[in-house]
Amino acid sequence: MNKLSHVDSRNRPAMVDVGDKAVTERTAKARAVVVFPADAAPERDAELRTKKGPVFDTAIVAGVMAAKRTHELIPFCHPLPLDGCEIRIDWGADGEVEIECSVRATHKTGVEMEALTGASVAALTVYDMCKALTHGIRIREVVLVEKTGGKRDYRRTELG
Repeated sequence: MNKLSHVDSRNRPAMVDVGDKAVTERTAKARAVVVFPADAAPERDAELRTKKGPVFDTAIVAGVMAAKRTHELIPFCHPLPLDGCEIRIDWGADGEVEIECSVRATHKTGVEMEALTGASVAALTVYDMCKALTHGIRIREVVLVEKTGGKRDYRRTELG
């Protein structure tokens, strides 16, 4: 059976000691999908704007800021100097906005949580900026798409 990494020998919460791990390049990509109800979907415009400003541009800035501050939000996450963080936001299927956050760091621990946090906060920002249209907007999924570096690489084989 797999053992959780953030518990000590007494089964209490604990930060993982990464002191003996090798410094390697670590990457991660996460995805979030924001779904607008059919009766309230905005026009598929790359320059979607609300009274609060440009939606996609604002969500990109929010996602990068969140990825950089993940250690302040998620218990036991190590503060990491990110080498890069990119948020891509595009229209998907009808009424869907697809968000992808790619993160890279050269460190002793992975950047999956940074990628997931960046995608999540970008999706939440789209929701916040568009909620005047409807509160029926939903964030359908937030998933890790892939990661490299560390003990093993990972790649999700299917996206919902």
